[in-house]
Amino acid sequence: MTAMEAPATNDSTNPTPSDAPLLVYDGECAFCARSVQFIQRFDRRRTVRFAARDGVHGRAVRTRHPALAAVDSLLWVEGHGAREVVRTYSDAALAAARYLGGIWGLLGVLGEVVPRPVRDTVYRVIARNRHRLGGGAAACIVFTPEERARTLD
Repeated sequence: MTAMEAPATNDSTNPTPSDAPLLVYDGECAFCARSVQFIQRFDRRRTVRFAARDGVHGRAVRTRHPALAAVDSLLWVEGHGAREVVRTYSDAALAAARYLGGIWGLLGVLGEVVPRPVRDTVYRVIARNRHRLGGGAAACIVFTPEERARTLD
């Protein structure tokens, strides 16, 4: 499962344009927190929104897409309503890289050359070990006011 389309509710509380992507991440993982900080640092458009997987918006995405219940992956969500697409595993990471543009965008495009089963296997190995890769400590992201405006509860 890499991309899903399903009806979604329109969220009028979005602090950024409704077409801005949403990254749903594990809010209790230091490795994931560092990944969020990396994306914040290189998001030149300053439009990517963030939501913890177990927060209100993260749960809402998973509720709209029941097949995500057993998926241990960050989620890259684009569009809304009937056009909502959720990317998982390596497709989500590559979509985030492409969105960042520059060298990261090029790496995202080049990464697609690698067959999905190989990419997803590597992604799953990293995901299984993410708590150790992050130093094992609980995550705590301190958002700037500008970043906080793009973070959903």
